[in-house]
Amino acid sequence: MVATSLVPGAFYWAKSSKYFDGRATIVQVSTVFGKDPDYWTLELLGTDQHAMPTEFEIIAPAELPQEYPLRQAAE
Repeated sequence: MVATSLVPGAFYWAKSSKYFDGRATIVQVSTVFGKDPDYWTLELLGTDQHAMPTEFEIIAPAELPQEYPLRQAAE
């Protein structure tokens, strides 16, 4: 899955040999460095790091359970 097929703000299951010992993890597509897909990164949840989408194999979209809506910290 290339960056242009990713959705900004969406969560995905992904894995990389460079991060998390190659185990599958959930990442979020970030536009913090720019709205153009060339500047998108993947937020590594639970850390303060971002990685390039090319460093990960995107496995599938991560579906959030309906009974647990995503809330922002200020809510």
